[in-house]
Amino acid sequence: MAARSIGTATISFGLVTVPIRLYTASESAAAVSFNMLHGKCGTRLKQQYICPKDEEIVPRDQMVKGYEFAKDQYVTFTEAELKAMAEESTRAIEITEFVPLQKVDPVYFESAYYLGPDKGGERAYTLLAAAMRQTGRSALAKWAARGKQYLVMLRPFEKGLVMQVLLYADEVRPFAEVPVGDSVVKDAELKLAVQLIDQIATEEFRPEAYEDEVRKRYHAAIQEKVQGREITAAAPEAPKAQIIDLMEALKASLGGRSPRAEAEPARKPAKRSAQASQAETKATRARAVGRGSSRS
Repeated sequence: MAARSIGTATISFGLVTVPIRLYTASESAAAVSFNMLHGKCGTRLKQQYICPKDEEIVPRDQMVKGYEFAKDQYVTFTEAELKAMAEESTRAIEITEFVPLQKVDPVYFESAYYLGPDKGGERAYTLLAAAMRQTGRSALAKWAARGKQYLVMLRPFEKGLVMQVLLYADEVRPFAEVPVGDSVVKDAELKLAVQLIDQIATEEFRPEAYEDEVRKRYHAAIQEKVQGREITAAAPEAPKAQIIDLMEALKASLGGRSPRAEAEPARKPAKRSAQASQAETKATRARAVGRGSSRS
């Protein structure tokens, strides 16, 4: 089944224009969502806005939009004022520069759209995708839609292009705000950690190997409810023993043996002295004589 386009746009770089169509890259319908119902009769509830000061329900025609510039202080805007400030949707995707693919960190990624050529744009679309694929670069561009201006990145994907909507710099918090401490990594710990990574490493990302187990449980429970069956909760799993020592945790993850233990040959038991062997022989004979006397 062919994907359905959600809109059209035009990519422009230099004097070249590429008419394209946009398609959603993700499926939001796969998420499980619940509606709020009246527990007494099962009717779906409607959302209402209540003024806590006047203690009354406020209809939509009496609502205005306001921005809180200080604690409990607002400036209000009319719909006409907001519309005048909004970005006009030109449907133009204006490329400003090309950067190496790996230079845009995924922390800036927000959402993605597949791009396909519109009628008459197949050749230019294929050319742009091939050129970016060969140069290993992605395109940063401005996109005006739905009254907003977006920063987007176009990148080659399979046989075509993907448009990645990016966050602006002031929308991403600096990692410097995250306390990470000043722990020192020991060489032996690092060696074991690298071995653990190598042990479960793969060369390709296979998203089909993963599934949302929580969503799967929701769908199973919903089906049980629809068919009129009660849901029985599974017994909780016993808590796993917690290993506090980092080295011991790494060794246990690798199978319980450290590389040094695997490299060293198994130690042979020490040889017993001749005197000890003779003493043990005499004791064994004495016990045997004693047992014989008791039987008689």
